[in-house]
Amino acid sequence: MNIAFFLLPKAEVITLTLEATLRQTLEKMEHHRYTAVPILDQHGAYAATVTEGDLLWYMKNANLSFDQTHRASLADVPMRVQLKPVRIDSNMEDLISLAKVQNFVPVVDDMNRFIGIVRRSDIIDYCAKGLFRGEEESAAGLESR
Repeated sequence: MNIAFFLLPKAEVITLTLEATLRQTLEKMEHHRYTAVPILDQHGAYAATVTEGDLLWYMKNANLSFDQTHRASLADVPMRVQLKPVRIDSNMEDLISLAKVQNFVPVVDDMNRFIGIVRRSDIIDYCAKGLFRGEEESAAGLESR
């Protein structure tokens, strides 16, 4: 199995840049109902992932109201959790070990350019289909005896 099988391509992923304001970030996350969004640098490389918690802690510690969020840049926000990306040519074991602890895994090419994400839910769905298919085949085998 290949990581590309699970890839949600960059064109279908909501991303941000470090130049985005907190207000833009919050509005985009609310609109798409995401709790975390990948951040890309000016060259399209994966830089980090921002979470709702990162934004809330920053606003609290900076004593920033929502009305002031258009003045703050995403570059000012400390990212508490560093989601690790996986290279597109990595093996499935690498992907699964990251997906165990991350809701999604950023995928990069050999030049560290962001090319998409793999969602943990897609991996679980794939495994569940195989598991249920295997149970059906086992049950059918027992019935034919």
